[in-house]
Amino acid sequence: MADRVNSARAALDYIRNRVKKAHHRFGAPPESVELIAVSKTFGAETVRPFLEAGQRAFGENRVQEAKEKWPGLREAFPDVVLHLIGPLQTNKAREAVALFDVIETVDREKLAGVLAEEMQRAGKRLPCFVQVNIGGEEQKAGVSVEEAVGFVRRCREVHGLDIVGLMCIPPDGQPAGPYFAQLAGLAKLAGVENLSMGMSGDFETAIAMGATHVRVGSALFGRRDQI
Repeated sequence: MADRVNSARAALDYIRNRVKKAHHRFGAPPESVELIAVSKTFGAETVRPFLEAGQRAFGENRVQEAKEKWPGLREAFPDVVLHLIGPLQTNKAREAVALFDVIETVDREKLAGVLAEEMQRAGKRLPCFVQVNIGGEEQKAGVSVEEAVGFVRRCREVHGLDIVGLMCIPPDGQPAGPYFAQLAGLAKLAGVENLSMGMSGDFETAIAMGATHVRVGSALFGRRDQI
């Protein structure tokens, strides 16, 4: 176990140093950038060494997977902050509110309403990000660029959600910088401060454009056998 913890610590230090250098190099506006370790598809035995090494913010794509993996880990590490970074079905909203600390994928009116109801029922007010389909891709979730600012306003004023930022996944195979810059512009128009953007292959570019949260998985945990 000690070897696995040392390996996890080395991986975290490597990525954190790159985050720090990028933040310093580009003079990005946020005071700090939070590293979210994307642990989707990796079992508890793989995640635990990273917890032992001090990482506390993690991202998961699926409610069911997180439900099976995290309750036991949280007993040992109660200060974990768990982000839902994958699509959320409305029939999973109650479980998501119970399990996660941050919802990054609010992307449609019905979901906003259901989340608001479930948070009220649970006596919680979780911070949320609105996911923007920044590349206008049919296969990806997220509100359109044109609808983003108005949707943020409705989430706040109609549903009472605590919208703290925007999140996006830029198109594969294209330079990510312009899409990250566009999301940063939308955030200013919408009056939100946080930007969850950038993954293993492009998080330094995201930091240059003002990311406050970067979602790094394979660069920490290695290649996935499944998506």
